[in-house]
Amino acid sequence: MNAPTQASAAPSPAPGEAPHAAGPGPMIAALGVVFGDIGTSPLYAFKETLNPDHGVAFTPDAVLGLLSLIFWGLMFVVTLKYVVFVLRADHDGEGGILALQALARSAVAGPRTRPWVWNAIGVLGLVGAAMFYGDSLITPAISVLSAVEGLEVQAPVLQRVVIPITILILLGLFAVQRKGTGAVGKVFGPVMLLWFLVLAVAGGWQVLQHPQVLAALDPRRAIGFLVEHRLQSLAVLGAVFLAFTGGEALYADMGHFGARSIRLAWLFIALPGLVLNYFGQGALVLVEPAAVDNPFFRLFPSWGVVPMVVLAAMATVIASQAVISGAFSLTAHAMRMGYLPRMRVVQTSGSAIGQVYVPVVNWMLMTGVLLLVLGFRSSGALSAAYGIAVSITMVTTTLLAGVVAWGLWRWNRVAVVLGVAAFAAVDLTFVLANSLKVADGGWLTLAVAAGVMLLFTTWAKGRRLGLEAAAAESMPLRTFFESLALNMPHRVRGTAVFLNADAATVPHALLHNLKHNQVLHEQVVVLRVLACDTPRVDARQRIEAEQLMDGIWVVTARHGFMERPDVPEFIRILAYQKTLAIDSMTTSYFVSRASVGEEHLPGMNPVRRALFGWLQRNAGRVSDYFELPDNRLVEMGQRT
Repeated sequence: MNAPTQASAAPSPAPGEAPHAAGPGPMIAALGVVFGDIGTSPLYAFKETLNPDHGVAFTPDAVLGLLSLIFWGLMFVVTLKYVVFVLRADHDGEGGILALQALARSAVAGPRTRPWVWNAIGVLGLVGAAMFYGDSLITPAISVLSAVEGLEVQAPVLQRVVIPITILILLGLFAVQRKGTGAVGKVFGPVMLLWFLVLAVAGGWQVLQHPQVLAALDPRRAIGFLVEHRLQSLAVLGAVFLAFTGGEALYADMGHFGARSIRLAWLFIALPGLVLNYFGQGALVLVEPAAVDNPFFRLFPSWGVVPMVVLAAMATVIASQAVISGAFSLTAHAMRMGYLPRMRVVQTSGSAIGQVYVPVVNWMLMTGVLLLVLGFRSSGALSAAYGIAVSITMVTTTLLAGVVAWGLWRWNRVAVVLGVAAFAAVDLTFVLANSLKVADGGWLTLAVAAGVMLLFTTWAKGRRLGLEAAAAESMPLRTFFESLALNMPHRVRGTAVFLNADAATVPHALLHNLKHNQVLHEQVVVLRVLACDTPRVDARQRIEAEQLMDGIWVVTARHGFMERPDVPEFIRILAYQKTLAIDSMTTSYFVSRASVGEEHLPGMNPVRRALFGWLQRNAGRVSDYFELPDNRLVEMGQRT
């Protein structure tokens, strides 16, 4: 794991609100991104809790017990844990598992920090990030499929068109990703507002007709259900957990809308709509047991089923869009933090840095999602694969947030231990419950997460070993230029920027340029680009420059994991700060495309060495990653 950088070690802001405007605008916008996943859970969650395969007899007490579990789970897991506790972990206005990992590292950073503590926090963050990719596969498949399955309620004969329609919607969804979400996002919020209003009205009408369902508000109903159905309760809890999937998005998307907007949207729109709808479904099956086949769509009259299928399809597309965009952002963050090789990242917005498109990830997700739909063929079957990855992510979030509360916020130690123990106990119970579904499909998301972890750790270790090997064979930069001054080569006009991973050693491209061209530019900039464990770097810490001799500069440029490493912009900042005459049209950028040989990868087994070699060969171009202009680029090969 990387050591803390100067920027990452800077004091973190006190817990509180992210710097975003409050009001109905951001709150409604948050509905369209943050709550898409959890907002569409009523389509399948309650239906799955009533699945007879769990071995629980269908009785009024069982229905009330299940509703009570869902209600109190929403209150404890989502409201208390995420809305009240985790949303306080504001890392320069950003949220998400990698931001929380960086905060936790800041909480333990210090000369007395033991390496295993630092590495354990790093592993927790990577596990949570890896699990997100498994969730990114399941969410589009189960959400869209469950919405289109509403056609079966209107006419059972339409069952044959469910799969083709689902595939067409998903193909369209992934095809438009390259255009970005800016224009489409303007309608996301109003659509989800309408969705939650419809959920509340449909469920609330049933509750008014059958108010006895409100007995599920008594937590003793939930406890009584668990006591009565001890053997079956774990299987049922795995289905109950489906009502909470998407809760982790409240923290992951905090940077887009701010904690206040997310809290208000949850407490006053999303939570009431969800609770009323779940209770409405419960009231319906209490009086009409036949409605258990699809209690969500049975809430509506026959004339309203098709419009609800259309609205549900729109809501599930929004839910899928949110998780796909999250996969793009997470990939970009992982690349900048050194856990993945360079890939082509397309910025789809001129103003919102978080709106990116990663073609490789898009097409890999599309292939995986379509295979899931064709393989499982129903939302009920897919529910077996859903939940395990999300529940493990929730455990990592709880532990990392506990570290932050203990070491960074300096909360009362006893309160932190008791609170984290309570949250972790619930999270681990859901992990255990979802583990029962591993053989029925849960293995899939675990396999995806394990594969992502293998990529993360293989690339990070191979890259570290390669840098160590290159440093061992390199020359000290200061000594090199001091010796060069004794027999200075011919200086030519212009500026040469040499990108190098180590600011203290001579860049490979500089040696080759001297060897083959026997010239040195009037201005030479040896540039190290450093990714920091913080979303954004303060402008005062962006550039650190030292002049070795006349026209020779050693520069370190820092950027956060929410920022693009734009090297030409770094050079413009350097020129402004040091009043250098640097013309972009006479500036050349020299880079080395390094290739690490197997002999420099000790401790890696043959499989991981082969994987690292494959990742090296398929890594994106350095020039694309660092925003270098092709007409000013000189690229050289290097093998270590």
